Amino acid sequence: MTAPADAPVQARSLERRRLQCYLALIVADLGSLFVGFGFTGFLYLGTAGFVQASVLWQLVIPVFLTVALYNGSYSMAALLAARDGALRAIAALAISSAVVVFIAFYTKSTQEFSRFLFAAGSLLSVALLLWMRLQMRSFVRWRCGTRIINEVVIEDGGPPVAIHGARRMDAAALGLRPRLDDPDALNRIGMALHTVDRVVISCRPERRVAWAMILRGANVAGEVLDETVAELGAHGARIAGGHGLLRVSVGPLGLRSRVMKRLFDVVVSAGALLMLAPLLGLVAIAILIEDGSPVLFVQRRVGRSNRFFDVLKFRSMRTDREDSAGSRSASQTDDRVTRVGRLIRRTSIDELPQLFNVLKGDMSLVGPRPHALGSQAGDKLFWEVDGRYWQRHALKPGLTGLAQVRGLRGATDRESDLQQRLNADLEYVDGWSPWRDIGILLRTLRVVVHPRAF
Repeated sequence: MTAPADAPVQARSLERRRLQCYLALIVADLGSLFVGFGFTGFLYLGTAGFVQASVLWQLVIPVFLTVALYNGSYSMAALLAARDGALRAIAALAISSAVVVFIAFYTKSTQEFSRFLFAAGSLLSVALLLWMRLQMRSFVRWRCGTRIINEVVIEDGGPPVAIHGARRMDAAALGLRPRLDDPDALNRIGMALHTVDRVVISCRPERRVAWAMILRGANVAGEVLDETVAELGAHGARIAGGHGLLRVSVGPLGLRSRVMKRLFDVVVSAGALLMLAPLLGLVAIAILIEDGSPVLFVQRRVGRSNRFFDVLKFRSMRTDREDSAGSRSASQTDDRVTRVGRLIRRTSIDELPQLFNVLKGDMSLVGPRPHALGSQAGDKLFWEVDGRYWQRHALKPGLTGLAQVRGLRGATDRESDLQQRLNADLEYVDGWSPWRDIGILLRTLRVVVHPRAF
């Protein structure tokens, strides 16, 4: 499937549909357990049995959901294979039942419940879980189709690859060029792969390294065709359509981690905007009084998957002296900066409008700081200093980051300034955790006022 060079075709995003399927499976599982215990209790002891079964259901459910969420009962594998998902859910029920029995025995409350009701209700729930999971296959196919994932084959001069269910993209026809020295080319690739779950690259051997570097920063599982894999029968690689494929990239965060990070971003940024509204208003008025409108400075920067987005800041420079490309770093005696601008830059208040970028989803509270396209270290553009530069964009850019709390901010007069920040950014991408985000946010409070913020 190809398209004109000015209109890269995006596959339909399946992530939201997969989320709907996970939620539907959760509802179906909970319903199976409720009916299993409730029906057994009503048959055995009538209304009193139903009430007792309801209490048992409420005890089992929290443990069941905790185990099921961690053992893959609601995962890609569960959507692809209903029987596998059912077995995982049954295992979660067995563990949760054992935990409830242990707690009841330890607290000497087993006499308060009918052992027969609990055992029979658990067995009926197992049967209903298996039956319901098999019935849910039709719902999953309706929402996600038969493939569950969006897979794309990009043909860039290599042999044609036939993978069942995968879409074809002709790199030449779509204008997709693996140019590590061209942000516009990387933005175009990022936009084309925006909704893709896995991409296979079939290219000439000399282009493999460039594609591998790009895919590592594109927040997508990526594979590059290498016929040697099939010839050697290499383990840890994949063979599809008769061709050997080497995995060169994976998305840095799984679905659960992305949901946790996004919820944290929305809750904290929304709360911060409400609390800081008076301060934001005062700063806006001060900027208008000193230098007129506009209040905000909007600049194109590189975000996740090397895609462009517009970052928001309070305007701190005179309107006739702004540097939209970001090719000149601000200095301590910079004559472009207004009096209000010097104060808000010194205290990092100029960055606060980026909370709106976080709410919108272009940024995160914590992540590698977004850079302007013209940013330089010494006399080189950032991406010319280190070939790993584009890999830092595997995650959303952040309002603050690991480099910033380590004091690595301000002008990049030397190549080593960029190198140190890049190392910190890649360390963050490779070792993300929610606790690390919280720690970085708390440490940020200590470096809001910084000698290199000007």
